[in-house]
Amino acid sequence: MRKYGPTRVRAGRAMNRTVTNITGMAVLLTVALARAEAPRTIVPNDYFSLAAINECRLSPDGRHVAYTETRWEPPAELRNTDLWVINCETRHARRLTFDRANDAHPVWSPSGKTIYFSAARELPGSSEPPYDGTMQIWSVSVDGGSPRAVTRVKDGISGFRLAMDGNSIYYTRSTEQTDDDPFAGLRSKYDSIDFATGSRSVHTLWRLDLQSWRAEQLVDEKRFIRSFAVSPDERWIAMITGPDARLITHEGRSRVDLFDVEQRTHHTLPDRLWREEAPSPNGWLESLAWSSDSAALAFTVMFDGYPTEVLVAERLGSSPTVQRLTRPAGAFVQGGLTWRPGTRDLCFVAAHQARTRVLSVRDVRDGRHGTSDVLTPGDVVVSAYSFSRQKEGPVAVVLATPTSPGDLYQMSRETREIKASFPYRRLTEVNPQVAEWKLPQISLMEWKSRDGRTVQGVLELPPDYKPADGPLPTVIELHGGPTSATTYSLRFWVYGRTLFAAQGYALLSPNYRGSTGYGDQFLIDLIGNENDIDVADILTGVDALIERGIADPQRLGVMGWSNGGFLTNCVITQDSRFKAASSGAGVVDQFMQWGEEDTPGHVFNYMRGLPWEQAAAYMSASPAYALDKVKAATLIHVGANDPRVPAVHARSLHRALREYVGVPTELLTYPGQGHSLNTYTYRKAKMEWDLAWFDHYLRDKSPDDEQ
Repeated sequence: MRKYGPTRVRAGRAMNRTVTNITGMAVLLTVALARAEAPRTIVPNDYFSLAAINECRLSPDGRHVAYTETRWEPPAELRNTDLWVINCETRHARRLTFDRANDAHPVWSPSGKTIYFSAARELPGSSEPPYDGTMQIWSVSVDGGSPRAVTRVKDGISGFRLAMDGNSIYYTRSTEQTDDDPFAGLRSKYDSIDFATGSRSVHTLWRLDLQSWRAEQLVDEKRFIRSFAVSPDERWIAMITGPDARLITHEGRSRVDLFDVEQRTHHTLPDRLWREEAPSPNGWLESLAWSSDSAALAFTVMFDGYPTEVLVAERLGSSPTVQRLTRPAGAFVQGGLTWRPGTRDLCFVAAHQARTRVLSVRDVRDGRHGTSDVLTPGDVVVSAYSFSRQKEGPVAVVLATPTSPGDLYQMSRETREIKASFPYRRLTEVNPQVAEWKLPQISLMEWKSRDGRTVQGVLELPPDYKPADGPLPTVIELHGGPTSATTYSLRFWVYGRTLFAAQGYALLSPNYRGSTGYGDQFLIDLIGNENDIDVADILTGVDALIERGIADPQRLGVMGWSNGGFLTNCVITQDSRFKAASSGAGVVDQFMQWGEEDTPGHVFNYMRGLPWEQAAAYMSASPAYALDKVKAATLIHVGANDPRVPAVHARSLHRALREYVGVPTELLTYPGQGHSLNTYTYRKAKMEWDLAWFDHYLRDKSPDDEQ
């Protein structure tokens, strides 16, 4: 057993706190002065002024909310996340951390006086935990002060949970497991070579007693623990495990294990419902959640292309039962499973027609359940929520609307009764500068697709646009996934929303077939039909924009990232009306994608089989074989280290268009970046290149003149 004691952050933090507070005062003064001026046009640099609230945790008594806030803080290239706490009554917010440590996963002690969280703190010259940059567990008083290191684990922790009584912390540690096979000696002899097999990352699970500060190992099953949850009575530890850390083993080879703490035995839940009887063998297990009485365990199984299922296990032990929850019609479960305290009501975040809300299914027990209710009504997009420990206590919610980006709100019985249409009391305003921006006009637009199916999208128009102004240069922005959706909210991001409308474009984001929140059939229609009905949904939306006098047919552009990049590649091979395109991290060839990406089950699901089983499907869903039809000037973006859509697709697209088809093209490969762009410089570069590219090819503007 290892022994731990609290370690306080060293001297020098007070100076950081003073500087930060002075900076914050300057920002508030700047915003106050700006509010006296007329609203102004949004520019790319404004993106980097935005803060985002990622997580929220309501205190046990419901009086405070702990939350994490992420901001760009130049000259640092990466965003930083800090921990804050706010008094729900006074709305006074206090920043609790001031280091670039990416604080996350706040959890309240039962007394409501202490917040535990994970962070990777680093001090120059320190090579020992907790200041060596490894992830550790920390604690801080709700009244502020220096955070204290709770763990000092060599190589850091992977995840943690606080016991309901606050006396213990459970955490996982990563270790390397070497396989003992006939070639182990050769691998050891040539250890400078990267081998595909022979070793794997696995986890052990530990319990730290917060009274004696001694840790004991509970689980060492030589498996990778993706997530775990401790029952309130600490009898059970539920774990989602796989043979190793690779995502290919998570999709289809993961399982739910139960560790009986008293008996020190393991049980694995029967997987018939999410393997043999599932629409796909490649389900991802997620979102473990225990009921307050420790008698029921809920979790989700997520699929590419099929609806997410919610499952509930009861009668835990050697003969458990597992039931599949009946989902509300039209809703797509996104996760965030939580049992309402003191009840058997199960809550989760669900997408529904471009909104994202919290739903509650009443009295889930004994294989049955009651009706479902919407806890967060209105035109809202909820990203996080939290209950207090009180049965009928308040709810903390992070949500965005069509006129404001995400902020922290509170719901209570009083707000629900007084403000039925928008029953939320706003607690924070982390982006006051937005009040000085000329915001786009955001609305929902519907049209009929080729097969008569109604399709919906989010339309953004310039702030001062009127129908009498005539057709606009138009950009079609395509979301990724495709098991996702564009939401009906104010969203300023690097993939086009807000910026293009602010700069005088119409921007349509279609929720094409395969998008979430429009019913199961709308979702699964895309299976076996990529590069077909999804493209038809998009192009009929373009037709509708032209017919309604919004889009100029001579000035059309299309852009997207990930599956949106793939669809951009598809669209420009099928429709020569587009004059410009921006393809980000987009697939060109489905066989190449199956062979290269880290989650090949995605391709397997949509193609309905492996390449040698469905060769024609792989070819018809690949834009590679029609690139000679492309007329659009095409800008291509990709992260050099992208594991999800490897850069070989971007290089192949660029070679085809530049060397053989002869259309204007440029390839931007971002060093060190994965499937998304994480640095200030690269995100800014993407926005400026996209805007300049479309301005040049749709509006005849010279980028050099603009500079």
